[in-house]
Amino acid sequence: MKKTNIITLSLLAVILWSCQPTETTYDILITNATIYDGSGEAPITGKVAINADTIAAVGDLPGASGEQEIDAEGKAVSPGFINMLSWATESLLIDPRAMSDIKQGVTLEVMGEGWTMGPMNEAMRAEAEEDLRQQPEFYQYEMPWTTLGEYLQHLEDKGVGVNVASFVGATTLRIHELGYEDRAPDGEELGRMQDLARQAMEEGALGVGSSLIYAPAFYAETDELIALCQAVAPYGGRYITHMRSEANNLLEAIDEVIEIAGGADIPAEIYHLKAGGVTNWPKMDQAIAKIDSAREAGLDISTNMYNYIAGATGLNAAMPPWVQEGGYKAWAERLQDPAIRQRVAAEMRTNAQDWENLYFHAGPDKVLLSFQTEKLRDKYEGQSLAEVAADWGKSPEETAMDLVIQDSSRVGAVYFLMSEDNVKKQLQLPYMAFGSDAGAPAAEEPWTDGKTHPRTYGNFARLLGKYVREEQVIPLEEAIYKLTSLPAERLQLEKRGRLEPGYKADVVLFDPETITDHATFLEPHQYATGVIHVWVNGTQVLQDGEHTGEFPGTFVKGPGARMNK
Repeated sequence: MKKTNIITLSLLAVILWSCQPTETTYDILITNATIYDGSGEAPITGKVAINADTIAAVGDLPGASGEQEIDAEGKAVSPGFINMLSWATESLLIDPRAMSDIKQGVTLEVMGEGWTMGPMNEAMRAEAEEDLRQQPEFYQYEMPWTTLGEYLQHLEDKGVGVNVASFVGATTLRIHELGYEDRAPDGEELGRMQDLARQAMEEGALGVGSSLIYAPAFYAETDELIALCQAVAPYGGRYITHMRSEANNLLEAIDEVIEIAGGADIPAEIYHLKAGGVTNWPKMDQAIAKIDSAREAGLDISTNMYNYIAGATGLNAAMPPWVQEGGYKAWAERLQDPAIRQRVAAEMRTNAQDWENLYFHAGPDKVLLSFQTEKLRDKYEGQSLAEVAADWGKSPEETAMDLVIQDSSRVGAVYFLMSEDNVKKQLQLPYMAFGSDAGAPAAEEPWTDGKTHPRTYGNFARLLGKYVREEQVIPLEEAIYKLTSLPAERLQLEKRGRLEPGYKADVVLFDPETITDHATFLEPHQYATGVIHVWVNGTQVLQDGEHTGEFPGTFVKGPGARMNK
């Protein structure tokens, strides 16, 4: 054989050898997966490889193997879902599994709707400790933190099944400096509030969150909120708000959000966008037009929502803010004064323009109640305000006031306010993300002793089951994008929200053909089904629908903490 032929054959052998699949072993290899990478693009079929806490590779991956291999059997694999409005602040301290959310594929709880677990001063700590003493033994927990960052780090150090992040509450900052007073802060007080906001950002907060229908947040004027936002904007912070109105003054409330965003040069987000009350349902088109116009003008305005026609809060949203000044004890004491009761009852029956009267917009027959005390819970849990009033032989307004006194709480209340048509319209907005507006309890005692809103157990599964699969309001890839990379990019989270090499391995394997919410308003403590496996930072937390007992969640910090390194 000629020398040139030998060389040619040798080169051909080298080329053929180099084309052979490279054998690589990963810690975890998910095979036969329908991969939704979080981008919003159509899925691909392939494999997802994980090493330690990180996505190592995605695609065909010929020659790949895993120390642990999972056959997805063609089912969907996506980034973990982000809960943009979580109230798991206390439930995670009591039960770190986050059962209601992990069974829906949630891997990050974002807190901070107005009130947060820090910063606290001594008076706030004393009040919180007093409130804890009133709770049953199961609900007790230690409070070794003072600042918001210390609270979130405490969750990580204690062990938590999901990742956690938070805005700092504008209400909390106000209480820290002004207590529950109905007045504007003076210059020094406002300066200290701004300093606290800056400290929170340096610790890892995502921005400032407000909740303006509730006292004492209601007392804050627009310029106070702009000043707080100006403090966090240089850290890459965002303003996120339960607006001053979601009903009669919905459009004016959106104008305020736009004014704050422009005045502080800060991105802004509207919590749980809605138009509450039948007479306000037609305003949704105008509300969307306002948001779209602001976006076209260069402001970064976005929204999130829960996928139900009823909201849940308390009977404080049925009474005027002036009667609540000073906190619960002052409120309950005032409600025992006959003259004040008469005035409150009259205002509850009024279609108020200067405060958010959810009682008026729902009506007493569409306000479902939930209680803290066993006596009231055993007899009236899940009944409407109208039913309890009939049993007591009192007006619904008097009954609401007496319930607040007797239950030693604001009394939980579900208000039926929204339009299904508007829910579907909102789902299709390109800037819409999703939040449960709920804690993350388990469907077991004592969590099941009282009622809760079904969104606690079903918000994310309801999106993927009812609105994607059954009603085809939006395609699955768009829904996953809005649950993953859209909020991650919006919050400037580092390496979260995508199935890409180098990103953190928050991963969900679920069945798009079966994922379903089962929680109802009358029977809310029912887990969603269809989520099979969940990994948080590369550690499997849900296996075949059951919790593994692993707690790999971390405190996910905002851009301010990275700037402060």
